[in-house]
Amino acid sequence: MSGTLQVSGAAVSDAELLDETALAVRAAGSVLRERFGEVVRYRTREELMSALAANDDAALAILRPRLTRLRPGAGWVEDELDGGALPPGEWWVVDPAEGNVNHLHALPEWAVTATLVRENQPVLTVVHLPLTGETYTALAGAGAHLDGRPLRVSATADLGLGIVATSQARPEEDEQVVRRVGSSITSMLFDALVVRTAVPATLHLVDVAAGRTDVFWQFAGARADLLPGALLVTEAGGRISDAEGRPWTPRSESFLAAAPGVHAQAVATLSR
Repeated sequence: MSGTLQVSGAAVSDAELLDETALAVRAAGSVLRERFGEVVRYRTREELMSALAANDDAALAILRPRLTRLRPGAGWVEDELDGGALPPGEWWVVDPAEGNVNHLHALPEWAVTATLVRENQPVLTVVHLPLTGETYTALAGAGAHLDGRPLRVSATADLGLGIVATSQARPEEDEQVVRRVGSSITSMLFDALVVRTAVPATLHLVDVAAGRTDVFWQFAGARADLLPGALLVTEAGGRISDAEGRPWTPRSESFLAAAPGVHAQAVATLSR
């Protein structure tokens, strides 16, 4: 799905736009890295939300003007909990601090992400891990890469030998969804070798794309959580669906990313 875009009056390819997006995401990551280290204390939900917003704002001060300059006509989505389809056209779907709660608690699992979506299809994505310096990129039709090296999902063909992972979809989730999450973890504990549960979703998905883990699933996922990893896994040769094996869209109520050899087994496990 590579194309040509207009940026500041000059025609550039999607590949060139991806390179510029990566520069912007890395710059935002540097700002968050400078803010990282001490556990941020809070006593109320209001104080927590204020601390989360401060991180978001610091990264967005870099991301929004740079990405807007790159693609002035694109819409903008930065609410990490939003789901559903986007209106027609192009949209930047951005998570300025993916794993923000981890950042506040001086935990290393956090990232900065930016994805360009065109007619509800992710075109390009960048996921940057500031603490390691790693940058994961994907361009529709052109593959997924880690710092320029091609990524490939695992060749695992037996779920019983696989490492699988899931993530909490959002705080204060509907009780039915919470119970479904718990039931799915129980099922995977019987069928998989190792089950990992942690946030954020994006970091599990880069592991699937890189062949480090074999399956990731989530219920009631959000766009900013899932779109970057969906493109990375797809371009690395993996399979994306909902938990029942149907085609996944941002409207879906579940999400599954897996190496091809274990996708059907994961669907069977999650359907029990």
